Amino acid sequence: MMKRILLAGILGGIAMFVWSSVAHLALPLGRVGIGEIPSEQAVLATMKAQLGGASGMYVFPGMGLGPNPTRQQQNDAMQAYAQKLAVNPSGLLIYHPPGAKAMTPGQLMTEFLIELLEAVILAFLLGQTRLTGFLSRLGLATLVGIVAAVTTNLPYWNWYGFPGNYTAAYMTIQVVDYIVAGTVAAMVLKNASGAARA
Repeated sequence: MMKRILLAGILGGIAMFVWSSVAHLALPLGRVGIGEIPSEQAVLATMKAQLGGASGMYVFPGMGLGPNPTRQQQNDAMQAYAQKLAVNPSGLLIYHPPGAKAMTPGQLMTEFLIELLEAVILAFLLGQTRLTGFLSRLGLATLVGIVAAVTTNLPYWNWYGFPGNYTAAYMTIQVVDYIVAGTVAAMVLKNASGAARA
């Protein structure tokens, strides 16, 4: 049974990776909600001058807290932060210094391994359930995909202001990821429970 589950996970991971590639490269889903900065060169020059080689994630405007602030300093900063937000733009910035590369083999392999892990976990769950029919297992896979999509995307939309259309597009990609992997896994695991009991 475990060999069948592993096979279901591997094949499901391949199917998931193929779907994700299609969604990002051939369909517009991977670009929904992402724009480019007007007068980009001026903004990039400023970021390079201020951040230099310090890769990181930055929130703006900042709260102005130094390292190890006290609880009182945090409370005071939170009250002042509301005033900052009222008169300043706000957002989240992921910054990397010059020299980054796009779509490297390493990034693609890492993405494949992530999706392979997701699919193996999904196949394991499908193999453990008492649901034995194809449609019932596919329904469970879809539900797991919805949970995965909600868990990350909706908090980012809520707290960091990710665009609604971006959030909806990425949730769609992720749910379909699990539907595709679940379809493959359910086919591979078809009658597996009965065979195991026999």
